[in-house]
Amino acid sequence: MLHDRVLVRTDIPEGERRSSGGIVIPATAAVGRRLAWAEVVAVGQNVRTVEVGDRVLYDPEDRAEVEVRGVAYVLMRERDLHAVAAERLEGAEDATGLYL
Repeated sequence: MLHDRVLVRTDIPEGERRSSGGIVIPATAAVGRRLAWAEVVAVGQNVRTVEVGDRVLYDPEDRAEVEVRGVAYVLMRERDLHAVAAERLEGAEDATGLYL
């Protein structure tokens, strides 16, 4: 990875979804703008706040997809991330682990 680029693997595959009540929502259903979670698999040398293994929140409409060895990934800049959920925190035992 170069510069401030982040490579992520999406959590949920494209297609049908299921609501918390069990209702199937087809892939063609129109929904409002929705952010998505993904796992970071690689970072560039200039990335400061994200590490491999972190979960990040991003806008699926602002993405560049790439396929490596048959696996689909999303490539983006660090500044395009909306939030980072990480297990690591320095000196804070009661913190949530979510950086906004």
